[in-house]
Amino acid sequence: MAYKKERSHALVILALATSLAACSTASYPPAPTVAASPDYRYVIGPLDTVNIVVWRNPELSGTVSVRPDGRISTPLVEDVQALGRNPAELARDLEKALAKYIRDPQVTVMVTNFAGSSSEQIRIVGEAAKPQAIPYRQNMTVLDVMILVGGLTDFAAGNRAVLVRGSEKGKQYNVRLADLVRRGDISANVDVRPGDVLIIPQSWF
Repeated sequence: MAYKKERSHALVILALATSLAACSTASYPPAPTVAASPDYRYVIGPLDTVNIVVWRNPELSGTVSVRPDGRISTPLVEDVQALGRNPAELARDLEKALAKYIRDPQVTVMVTNFAGSSSEQIRIVGEAAKPQAIPYRQNMTVLDVMILVGGLTDFAAGNRAVLVRGSEKGKQYNVRLADLVRRGDISANVDVRPGDVLIIPQSWF
């Protein structure tokens, strides 16, 4: 159910992104320079890989992948929800489940391969060299995003790019990507947040 809700949320955001790309002449306020949350904690998503260590019980430890339904299976614990939990929360859930079988279990969970839930991703659509969805990390900026997607295409209207902030109910901001990427104007660099969508329209000429 959580995965279906997440997928529905993703489709709504992408539909909004498509409609905004068609209206690239609209004027939006500049994106806030600082937007990162200092207390951010990573939320586990489908297809993430987690390493589970049960102290003094190596036979119960191991590396598992989060299934598309957001759950994982480990020795003695066949089905536990991982989607939407941070690593510490998942560790506590596993401790409660394992307490039925071993005394005072102590569990550590580490995410070793990040895909991220849709609410934790940054989506880049339009005239990026490699449009894609990338996992958010703490203190990530638009410049980090542009490096990961390979910059702008030759047809991009970078200074008309729009940042759709999912955490603010789809509020839209202008981002000066051409100034940042092509002119090296670092004042155009801004923070991104989990759930942001970056739309890069095509130039008219």
